[in-house]
Amino acid sequence: MKKIKIGIIGCGSITEKRHAPEYLENPNVEIVAFYDLNEKRAQLMVEKFGGKVVKNYMEILEDSEIDAISDCTPNNMHCEISTTAMKLGKHVLCEKPMCKTLDEAKKIVEIQDQTNKIFMLDHNQRFTKAHIKVKEIIKTEKLGKILTFRTTFGHGGPESWSENKSKNTWFFRKDLCEFGVVGDLGVHKIDLIRFLIDDEFESVSAMGGALNKTFENGEKIEVYDNAICILKTKSGVLGTGTFSWTYYGQEDNSTILYFEKGVIRIYDDLEYQVVIIHDDGTVEKLKIEAIQTNEKQTKTGVIDDFINCIIEKKEASVTAKDGLESMKVIHAIMKSISEKKEVLI
Repeated sequence: MKKIKIGIIGCGSITEKRHAPEYLENPNVEIVAFYDLNEKRAQLMVEKFGGKVVKNYMEILEDSEIDAISDCTPNNMHCEISTTAMKLGKHVLCEKPMCKTLDEAKKIVEIQDQTNKIFMLDHNQRFTKAHIKVKEIIKTEKLGKILTFRTTFGHGGPESWSENKSKNTWFFRKDLCEFGVVGDLGVHKIDLIRFLIDDEFESVSAMGGALNKTFENGEKIEVYDNAICILKTKSGVLGTGTFSWTYYGQEDNSTILYFEKGVIRIYDDLEYQVVIIHDDGTVEKLKIEAIQTNEKQTKTGVIDDFINCIIEKKEASVTAKDGLESMKVIHAIMKSISEKKEVLI
């Protein structure tokens, strides 16, 4: 079988630690080229993973030999790069959040529909074995209807993840990362809840702020480092979402679902990834797979799924329309924080 040829645009930590090594491990993939504004970063990727450095990302998009790209650039570039890529015949795996504005999100959906190319978002929480197992359990309806949920994603901040470990990371700049922690971590959990319970969000009330993070000069960052949300789905499920860049010492990536006949706790126990507590008091503890953390990188499964979609010519597991729905919620959260009121989605 002919190998799928890949170009990677943006050579930050997400490329170095996830995209490039997972492409390299896939026997059906050949990494052809890397581009980054910082050419030294692109050269480092070539030294580690092969391929070549290009001077302009359009060299990747216009290369007829390249089948697909990973768009690992800051949020403000996603729409331009991803839509141009699809127009030029490339499949796209795009980092989250999908883009900056709802108009951009709608444009990505429109171009994907027009070109019929695969556009997939890197919402890796859908691919963890624990979350897949829980979705299977929910479908059995043994615990009855879901009533409420609590989901959390917090760690010590993106500066510890970025390649230069600097507080001047682009994640803290409003022009490049407008949504702050909401777009960085919150969007993962928004997509996860949609995936698990097969429901859309209807309204949100939220609070947020820059509580602790500063730039190197001591000034507060330009985006929120913490946000707490109350969310309601169209079917009436209520829940909370807590997203933080100030969980120093230990990450929290847990979700708890409360049903008519019990509770499912996901990634809330250090030893057992799924704990099911039935209403009669019986407890099931399942060891499945430890979740990936910034400190402990494991294979996400996203790259393999993306490549499989290309080979089998099937729709992406996380589509552009999924991205649009999540972006609607993210924008509503930001509006709720700024206007101090409940916002309909």
